[in-house]
Amino acid sequence: MQQQTLNGDEYGWWIVSHDNLIWLPGAELPQGTAAQWSLQGKSALQIGEWDGLPVWLIQCAMESDMGSVRQLIDCDKELFQLAGRGVQLAEFYRSHRFCGYCGHEMTPGRAEWVCLCPGCRQRYYPQIAPCIIVAIRRRDEILLAQHQRHRGNMYTVLAGFVEVGETLEQTVAREVMEESQVRVKNLRYISSQPWPFPHSLMMAFTAEYSGGELKPDPKELRDAGWFRYDRLPLLPPAGTVARRLIEDTIVHCRQWREENGESVD
Repeated sequence: MQQQTLNGDEYGWWIVSHDNLIWLPGAELPQGTAAQWSLQGKSALQIGEWDGLPVWLIQCAMESDMGSVRQLIDCDKELFQLAGRGVQLAEFYRSHRFCGYCGHEMTPGRAEWVCLCPGCRQRYYPQIAPCIIVAIRRRDEILLAQHQRHRGNMYTVLAGFVEVGETLEQTVAREVMEESQVRVKNLRYISSQPWPFPHSLMMAFTAEYSGGELKPDPKELRDAGWFRYDRLPLLPPAGTVARRLIEDTIVHCRQWREENGESVD
C-alpha cells in the first residue's frame, strides 16, 4: 500500500485518475512501461494484479483523453472492477487530505486502504453506498424503465440506494413502490457487482409482481412499462448486472409460458 516514485522501468496496467475520471489514450487502459507512457517521476501505488501484471494507480489529471470508466464496461470483468477501484481510491485520497474532526493533514495507511490522522488518531476508510437493483416479472413480461439519469433510449430494471436502518428486502419494496407503485413478492437474491458511479455496491434481485397499477414517478423515470420477453426495447450492455437480471428473467418468462401451455418462439 506504499506509494513509490516511478523510475520508468515499472511495467503493468496504468490507472491514471482524477476527479472521478480515468486516462484512456486510444479509448483503452494503457499497458506497458512507465517510460512508454511518460509516467516516470510520478508517484504510483500498486492496487492489484490482472492477467499476471501489476495494476498501478496514479492520482493526477492528464492534458487529454480523460474519460469515464464506463468506457471500459465491455472489457474483462476483473479489469473493469480494478479500474473502478482505482477511480474510487483516487477520489477517496483526494477528498481526505485533511481530517474532518481536527483539520490535521492526513497520511495514507501502509497496510490497508485507509487515511490516518496523526493529530486525533481518527481513521477514514473508503465509503461504499449499498444499492439494490431488481428485475420484476409479471407472467411473461418484464418491468423496464427509462431512468431520468440515463441518456438515450435504453430501458433497464429498477434500482435505488439503501437507506439508514433498512434491510435489503425493505429497500426493494420501498424503491419499487416509490418509482412504480407496484408491489412485489418472492424476492430472490442473484448476485452483486461493484459499481464505481461514484462508489456503489449493487446487490441484484429478481421478484414477481404482486399487485398495483403501474404509475411511473416522473421525478425518477421518463417512462416505464411491461414488456413481453421477446419484444424488448434497447437494453443495458452485456457485462452489467442489470443485463444479467433481464436475461435471467427472460428464462423464467419462457418457463411460465411452457408451464401454461403457451407457445415459445
